[in-house]
Amino acid sequence: MTRRPAKPQRKRCSENLPRGNSRAAQSLIGRFEQQAALHGARLALKTLNQALTYDQLNRAANRLGRAILTGSPSGEEPIALLFKHGSALITANLAVLKTGRPFVQIDDKLPPARAARLIADAGARAIVTDSEHYRCARELAGGEAIVVNIDTLKEDFADSNLGLAVAPSAIAYIHYTSGSTGEPKGVMSDHGSELHSILVKARALAITPSDRISLLRSHNVGATSDALLGLLNGAALCLLELKEAGLAGLADWLIGGQVTVFTCVASVFRHALRNLDHNATFPSVRLVHLGGEALFQSDIELFKQHFIDGCRLVNRLGISETKTVSYFFIDKNSIVEEPVVPVGFALDGYEIAVLDKAGKPVAANVVGAIAVKSRFLAGGYWRRPELTQAKFLTDPAGSDARIFLSGDLGYLRPDGCLVHAGRKDLQTKVNGHRVELAEIEIALLEIAGVEQAAVAARQQRDGSARLLAYVVLRAGSALNVSQIRGALQEKLPDYMIPAAFVQLARLPMTSSGKIDRRGLPEARHSRDALNVPYAAPRNQLETVLGRFWCEVLQLETLGRADDFFALGGDSLLANGIVARVNQIFALTQPLKTLFATPTVAQLAAWITAQERFPGAAAESARLMLEIDGMTPEQIHRALGDE
Repeated sequence: MTRRPAKPQRKRCSENLPRGNSRAAQSLIGRFEQQAALHGARLALKTLNQALTYDQLNRAANRLGRAILTGSPSGEEPIALLFKHGSALITANLAVLKTGRPFVQIDDKLPPARAARLIADAGARAIVTDSEHYRCARELAGGEAIVVNIDTLKEDFADSNLGLAVAPSAIAYIHYTSGSTGEPKGVMSDHGSELHSILVKARALAITPSDRISLLRSHNVGATSDALLGLLNGAALCLLELKEAGLAGLADWLIGGQVTVFTCVASVFRHALRNLDHNATFPSVRLVHLGGEALFQSDIELFKQHFIDGCRLVNRLGISETKTVSYFFIDKNSIVEEPVVPVGFALDGYEIAVLDKAGKPVAANVVGAIAVKSRFLAGGYWRRPELTQAKFLTDPAGSDARIFLSGDLGYLRPDGCLVHAGRKDLQTKVNGHRVELAEIEIALLEIAGVEQAAVAARQQRDGSARLLAYVVLRAGSALNVSQIRGALQEKLPDYMIPAAFVQLARLPMTSSGKIDRRGLPEARHSRDALNVPYAAPRNQLETVLGRFWCEVLQLETLGRADDFFALGGDSLLANGIVARVNQIFALTQPLKTLFATPTVAQLAAWITAQERFPGAAAESARLMLEIDGMTPEQIHRALGDE
């Protein structure tokens, strides 16, 4: 394995990274309780309607921990957590850790069938939830697991620390990722390795108790690490549910909340910033912490445009099985020559190598397979010893470190800096989530009426990945896209639902009988066959809104009653429409999301109801249609600029 040269790395990153490979001798919960004792009166968690100090959060977790032990007093099985993004989920995470057992987060937006499969695979004998999700939890438990409702806990549970000894080697949590066999696989993270990762990142990022760290995502390994980054270092976590608040209000939330560390996936960063006013800045943000997807030159320009001179951006490589293994720091004066921003230099305790097909290191600037060597890797895959053995290798040199074969491609620059170059298998990242394309294909083939299926990830102009599904229907099948999409939504999370579906007479094949993935056509830009018949716009406002939607969805036409999300839209794409509406129309209150108005007709009616002056929306739409095809001089005259 190859380590980066010490001097060039420090010069380029301007970081004094911690040294030494000693495994943390403390558990995650031991570290948290230490922070709670040191910073009891400091803010620990803040949401839009709640604030908890470290002392309050610790006491709440202690009460819940005792309730869990009362209901499920014995065993080492994982505890399932069913909550939406918020303070209750964080409290439950800590409570389970205090019991010495691992937690499994179950996204409350998952299809029930998938949630049930995760709980069964984990072998969870208890589900912790709240009143909002209690009925669903009871159905998922199926009489096989107890259900603990945190909203009905007795007040007589003591709120002092439980005092249970939790070994650093104990499993802290199991995170499920997409699986190529059609079944999600659980990645096990132990207390010692996770704490090592948190402490290394905290020192590299100079996290202190005065920091306020954004937490915009939940129910994945990145969100768990972001939460622990704050709570294990005395900082405050600022939580926002993006699907409810919308990206349009993210900038004001960052400023109003005095967030100092803005951490999110790259796609959220670019979608939130590219529609901002040119002069908008974030005076409190000192660090932009990105990852999960490729970062591009255009993202660096957004950073330089909207953040203050002392702020820095850090790009990273993080994998569920390895945690964050490298950082690349950028300031306002940095010049990045590669079209894709590097993911940086190995953090302390990790070594990165780029290997050829024979498993030998390749020369600098040569693309190969990325492997990570460390004593702090994940423990492996829950209840899958064969897969663990295949992906986690022992060190040929005889050390107690292991080597993880990531499946990612990349190359090392001569100075040891890593540049990520995508995947070598059927895996991709969608809005920061790891997705196995094969799992989507299997779900498609399970739909009655589908004969063949293939899924591809196509890179968009903004660098994000768009999933395309190619289907061959059985003879006589009358399936349409709405029905296929609906069947998938019963099995897969939203981020795994393809944005577009292409119906083919047959899939292209290689001479060996495999799907010729390079021969799959590009997506057509015509409207899919939906359950709703096409309906033309009824007025100029609907015509203008339809054009906005076509531009964002890359369609030639759509109907006034077509659902934005049924056409392949998601919350990030919807942000482009939200921004345009707020910029163009004078409204009594800004549009936040499209979830309540998912069709052109509904959005037009909402705009008309919210217009600040009677008839203003219709007049704005009329002017926009007139502007089409005008010269710049004619546009100025139409808008009265002369």
